[in-house]
Amino acid sequence: MKQRLGQQRLLALFAAGLLAFNFPLLALWDVDATLWGLPLFPAALFVIWALLIAVLGVISESIAD
Repeated sequence: MKQRLGQQRLLALFAAGLLAFNFPLLALWDVDATLWGLPLFPAALFVIWALLIAVLGVISESIAD
């Protein structure tokens, strides 16, 4: 049962990543602004990517238990 829930969470994470890196949502970050001296668009891409990897690690560890 727990493995099935983990698989569903991984699928939901994949869908969230697909949506996050798709055009309409990426266009929100494509503005002429900076975050701590970095352009906002690459900084947002990195933060989204890092969050997806962190959540993937948490889900994978919970499945392994």
